Amino acid sequence: MNTPAGTAEAKAQFDVRWRRIQDCVALKQPDRMPVVMYGTFWFARYGGISFKELMYDYEKAKEITERAVLEFEPDAVAPLVGATALGRVFEAVDFKQLQWPGHGVGDNQPYQYLDREYMKPEEFPALLQDPTGFYLNSYLPRIFGAFEGFDAFPAFPGMFYFRAITGLRPLASPEFRKSLQRVLDAADEVDRYMTHAAEWNRRITSLGYPLINGSNSGAPYDVIADYFRGATGMMKDLFRNKELLLETIEMMRRNLTRMTIANAKATGNPIVMIPIHWAPDAFMSRKQFEEFWWPSFRQMMLDLIDADLIPMPLWEADCTKRLEIIRDVPPGKCIYWFERTDMVKAFEVLGDVVALRGNLSPSMMTTGTPADVDAAVKHLVDNVWARGGNLILDTAFGIPDETPVENVRAMFAAARKYTG
Repeated sequence: MNTPAGTAEAKAQFDVRWRRIQDCVALKQPDRMPVVMYGTFWFARYGGISFKELMYDYEKAKEITERAVLEFEPDAVAPLVGATALGRVFEAVDFKQLQWPGHGVGDNQPYQYLDREYMKPEEFPALLQDPTGFYLNSYLPRIFGAFEGFDAFPAFPGMFYFRAITGLRPLASPEFRKSLQRVLDAADEVDRYMTHAAEWNRRITSLGYPLINGSNSGAPYDVIADYFRGATGMMKDLFRNKELLLETIEMMRRNLTRMTIANAKATGNPIVMIPIHWAPDAFMSRKQFEEFWWPSFRQMMLDLIDADLIPMPLWEADCTKRLEIIRDVPPGKCIYWFERTDMVKAFEVLGDVVALRGNLSPSMMTTGTPADVDAAVKHLVDNVWARGGNLILDTAFGIPDETPVENVRAMFAAARKYTG
């Protein structure tokens, strides 16, 4: 972990907070239960602006999220500007897979993902044979309007000698050049966005607050299901395209692992957040999970661990039936963040293998009282932390957008009251 620049007092506080997280990962209980801050559009409500403003105004996003960190003093915090101020880059690339505040939905409505078939079943061979070519010619033009002129991008593999010269002709077309300029303009906006996000990250660490993760990734199966084949297509592939699907999952694992290691190393933070979408109990049978989902993700985690990284999958929905399977990882190397899985059961099955993160109920956070929040934290302390569990307290999947500020205050206060 990179040492932050700041005052001596801030550096000391940073070290204390980061040690709490690292002790949990290593299955050694720290001096008290750490509590993490993560959220998206809740910060707009906290700051009194619209969801759209939070997404499009870099300066407001930086100011409001810093104010929240300084008020609640978390032991670690997500890269909040990177997670929220995405509106301008979405516009710049003309993102087709998502609707966001002020673009497809109202200014104070959350994201809506557009689950569609972005790759046809007959295109598995094309993706496998030439992944880069498939991305340039087919996939990127479908998900980004800025890339629509790339459908005629030349196929470079196989070019040679003079053919490598004449093969450049498609790049002279007006359609491609127009698209290329859009991509270059989008890259400028991405650079501005990432500059603002990095500035905020440096500022927060200089004030003594570690980032809970420096980078994100995805599970191989989930990336194909969510962003290529769509839910319906992927469920059919389990039966109709089994061998091609397994081969594609393995190809995706290799590429995701390489990309994730490079990105994580660039941040200097070893923790990699990996949202998990298709592992829950209700989405596939145990047999399918063990054949299609778990092997590639387990190998990916092992590869990240070998690279001195800390995988932090967010197991969305209820994964209780998966607990015995997913404990098959090296002890003291991962953080498992659970959304709806019973945390006491998770501790009983996984407590000697991984650190746990989560998982205060969204409904309780949004509709309950501060007393309800206090009682929920105490339940986790009594039944997980006090029994030796290495729990990093958080909400189920970030602070819900509608959560009253008083309930967030109650969460942080209770964590310190019952374990500090």
